[in-house]
Amino acid sequence: MQHFFPGRFVAMACCAMLTLPNLLTLSRILTVPVLAALLWWPGWQLGYAIGFCVYCLMGITDYFDGYLARAQGAVSRLGMFLDPIADKIMVAAVILVLTAQGVLTGPFAGDMHVIAGLIILVREIAVSGLREFLGGIQVSVPVSKLAKWKTTFQLIALGALILGEAMPWWNVMLGNVIANVPHTVGLVTLWGAAIFTLITGWDYLRIGLKHMD
Repeated sequence: MQHFFPGRFVAMACCAMLTLPNLLTLSRILTVPVLAALLWWPGWQLGYAIGFCVYCLMGITDYFDGYLARAQGAVSRLGMFLDPIADKIMVAAVILVLTAQGVLTGPFAGDMHVIAGLIILVREIAVSGLREFLGGIQVSVPVSKLAKWKTTFQLIALGALILGEAMPWWNVMLGNVIANVPHTVGLVTLWGAAIFTLITGWDYLRIGLKHMD
């Protein structure tokens, strides 16, 4: 008769949970400090170029971990728990580092672009708390198409802002102002993401209020 020991049982359970999709998700979380370190020096063009590549790679793994989990029938509770956390950690880290290094500034509005990043961060925290509350009462909130657009704009915005620091010579004239092309695209799409953030955040709040005493 075969005997199972607690240590062996735990090891088997961990191996079962660490499927390829979950490993990809974990890789995104573990790569966040590397990405933050690469973005820490705003004058280091090579670092930002490498950071942009790392950021794109993290975005690719974000797509494939969900795709593989569905294709292989390997959707797990661990993956459902880790995936949104990995996304929020990456977005929050990039916004905070870019803000600290003065990247979220631009023509016409100056430092006011930081407000767009703040809106996104506040929404992510609020929605996470709301989802936890609704999960406790067995209410699920599906991701809307508008929320997916918000995520798309957000990813484009942060990637473009990183690329702008890697390519400071890619400039155009906007009236009497010299504007960096990817940086300007990043700021515009960041505000677009902030607007979508407010709309989708209100939708989640409205659903949550229906289930509150």
